[in-house]
Amino acid sequence: MFLKRLQPLAFRKMSFLVFILTSALSVTCLPADTDKGRRKVVHVLEDDTGAVIVQTAPGKVVTHRGGSITLPCRYHHEPENTDPARIRIKWTKVTDALQFEDVFVALGREQRVFGSYKGRVFLEQAGPGDASVIIQNVTLEDYGRFECEVTNDMEDDTGFVNLDLEGVVFPYYPREGRYKLNYHQGEDACKQQDAILASHSQLHKAWLEGLDWCNAGWLEDGSVQYPISHPRDQCGRKDTPAGVRNYGYRHKEDERYDAFCFTSKLNGKVYFLKRFKKVNYAEAVKACIREGSAVAKVGQLYAAWKFQLLDRCEAGWLEDGSIRYPIVNPRSRCGGSQPGVRHLGFPDKKFRLYGVFCFQKNKDETAGGTVMTKSPTDSLTKQKSSSSMATNATRGN
Repeated sequence: MFLKRLQPLAFRKMSFLVFILTSALSVTCLPADTDKGRRKVVHVLEDDTGAVIVQTAPGKVVTHRGGSITLPCRYHHEPENTDPARIRIKWTKVTDALQFEDVFVALGREQRVFGSYKGRVFLEQAGPGDASVIIQNVTLEDYGRFECEVTNDMEDDTGFVNLDLEGVVFPYYPREGRYKLNYHQGEDACKQQDAILASHSQLHKAWLEGLDWCNAGWLEDGSVQYPISHPRDQCGRKDTPAGVRNYGYRHKEDERYDAFCFTSKLNGKVYFLKRFKKVNYAEAVKACIREGSAVAKVGQLYAAWKFQLLDRCEAGWLEDGSIRYPIVNPRSRCGGSQPGVRHLGFPDKKFRLYGVFCFQKNKDETAGGTVMTKSPTDSLTKQKSSSSMATNATRGN
C-alpha cells in the first residue's frame, strides 16, 4: 500500500488542498471546483481571514544542467491536527503520453527515491505542510512536468510544476544526409551529441530568439516542425507569416526527418586546440586525447557557444565527423552577419584537414557524476544567462 497510487474520487469532498508556490502575490478569485483532472495546476494561497483561495495557473521553475532546484509544493490539511505520519507525499514525472514515472515517495519517516533520481532528490522539510523536493545535479532528462500528490487515507489532491532548463536548440542531421532519421533514430542522434529531442516550447522559444531553419525535424512529443523567421518560397512560400511550421504527429517508425535537439550548460569546457598544422579526423581524436580531453560533440559546441561565448573563426572537427565553428561576434570574413554555429558538412575523414574542438570535463567530476551539495538557495531563482543573443542557431536554407 505504501507505493500504491490512490486515484482521485470526484464525488468525495477533499479534506485538504495541495498548492504549488510560485510567488507571494496576493490573489483574489473564486474557489475552483472539485474537478481535479490531471491537467489542472492547483495553486492555493490564504487571505487575511485564513480562508483558502484557489487559483489554477501553470507553475514553472528554471535552472540549468548540473544545477540544483526546488520543486515547490505545499498543502493545507483540515483538521490541522492530523497525524503527520499518516500523510503520504508522492512525486512523479509526467510524460506527454500521460505516463507516470515514480520519482519520490514518503510516508511519515519512510522515504524512497526511484531510478535515476536516487541520490539526487530530497524532501525539503521546511516546516509543516511542506511537500517540496530538491533535485540536485539536474540532468537534461529532468526537463518536463512533475506531479506532487499528497494523500491521507482515502483522500488526496495533486498539483503540477514544470521544470524548465536554460539551454539552446539546434537542428541536427547525420552524415547520411537530410531526412534520414525516424523518431527513435532522431532521439538517439540527439543523445549521442550530448542533447535530447527538443520540446515544442523550447523550439518556439528558440524561434522567438531568431532560430530560422528550413528543414523539418522531430520533437520529443513525436511531432515534426520547423521554425521560420524569414519566410521564403523554398521554405513554405514567401507570402506566409513567420512562425513555427507544424506537420503534426508523424509515424515514429516509418517516416524520416531531421531532428531538433536541446542541450544545456556544460559540466566542462570546449576549446579549439591550437596546432601548427591541420589534421584529419583520426589525428584530431588522438590530439584531444593527448590533452586529457575528447573531441567535442555537436551539442557541447552549441552549449559552449551559448554559455561560454565561445567565438572561433576557424573550422574544426567534431565527434560526429562534421566540421563546424562558433561565432558570437559576426564579421564578414567569418560566414555572415548573424551569430551562430556554422556548419561546413561532413568531409572525408581521412584526407580532409582541419583544426579540432576538444571537450574537457570539470576536474571536480567523479565517475558517478558531479559532486553536489544540498543547496536550496537557488531553487526559485532563474539565473540569467550571460549569453543572451538576438539569435541562437545556424541559419537554414
